[in-house]
Amino acid sequence: MIIIVDFGSQTTHLIGRRIRDLGVAIEIILPQDALNQITKHKPKGIILSGGPASVYGKKALLLDKKIFNLGIPVLGICYGLEVIGHVLGGKVKSGIKKEYGSTHFYLKNDCQLFADWKSNKKDFTVWMSHFDQVVKLPKGMTGIGSTTAVRHAAFTNEKKKIYAVMFHPEVHHTQYGQDILRNFVLKICAENPIIGQKKTEEIKKFLKEKIGKEKAVCALSGGIDSSVAAYLSHQVIGKNLTCFYIDTGLMREGETAEIKNTFKNKLILPLIIVDGKKDFLKALKGVVEPEEKRKVIGETFIRIFEREAKKIRAKILIQGTIYPDV
Repeated sequence: MIIIVDFGSQTTHLIGRRIRDLGVAIEIILPQDALNQITKHKPKGIILSGGPASVYGKKALLLDKKIFNLGIPVLGICYGLEVIGHVLGGKVKSGIKKEYGSTHFYLKNDCQLFADWKSNKKDFTVWMSHFDQVVKLPKGMTGIGSTTAVRHAAFTNEKKKIYAVMFHPEVHHTQYGQDILRNFVLKICAENPIIGQKKTEEIKKFLKEKIGKEKAVCALSGGIDSSVAAYLSHQVIGKNLTCFYIDTGLMREGETAEIKNTFKNKLILPLIIVDGKKDFLKALKGVVEPEEKRKVIGETFIRIFEREAKKIRAKILIQGTIYPDV
C-alpha cells in the first residue's frame, strides 16, 4: 500500500488514480494524524501531495519530523517538496511571482527516481503550480534538477529514500510523469502490483464472512459497478442472492431487453425485472427542474426497491458503491 498525505491539492485523487493504474492500493490521509495513520497502516511508501498554502502560514499543514525517520520511502510533490524542505531544516522562500503552467525541467544528477527511462533526455516538459520554493536544501539532500525559475526543482536523500519534485508528475502535461511515479512505487518502494485474481479471492472471502447464509438483494442498473458487485456476490452465496432491475421507462430503447438477456442468459444471475414505468411517470408529472427530477427519481426508485425487497425477506443489501462515491 502507498499512503498519500493530502495537503489540499486539487490533484490528490488524481495521484491516487495514477498509483492504482500501477495495480497498487492507496490510502489517502490527512496530515494532522499522519504519523498515527502511517504507523497503523505500515505502507510501503508515502506521497505528499501539493497544496494551496505556504509552509509559513499561520495554519500551515506540516508533518511530524519522525515520519522521515521511519525508513519508509517518501515522495514530496510541489507543496510536499516544500514541507520536506521546511521540516528537515532547509529554507523555503516566497518567489517573486507564481509559476503556473508548463516549463522545462533540467535533470542534473541521476537517481533512482529518474532511472531506466525509455528516453535519455536530460530535459523535458513539466507542469508547475507554486509560489514558494526551497532556496536552501536540508542537510543530507542533493539537488537533482532545476528549471529556469527554480534552482532546487527536485532533490533527494537517496540513503533515506526521500525524494521531492516541484512539478506535478500526476498530470498528463508532465512528460514521463507516470514513469516517475512507477519508479517510486515499484522500484524504490518495491511495492508489488495487486494481482486481479488474488484481489477477487479477497473480496469473495470478505463477502462470505459478512453475508454467511443470509438472503441478500442487489439493485442492478445495468452498469459496471452494480453488475460486478452482483456477479461476485452470486459466486459466493448463489441462490441466496436476488437481483432487482427496475424498469423506469427512462432507459434507451431496447436497453431493458438487453439487460435482461445479459444477466439471465450470459451471467446467469437470479434477476427480477420490476415494471415501474407507471410509478415513475406519475411521480414526475409536472416536475420541470432537473434537480427536482433527480430527487423524485431517486425517491421513487428507493420506494419501489424497498417494496419488492420486503417480499424476499432479505437482511443484506448489496450495492456497487465504488471508491469515488465515498
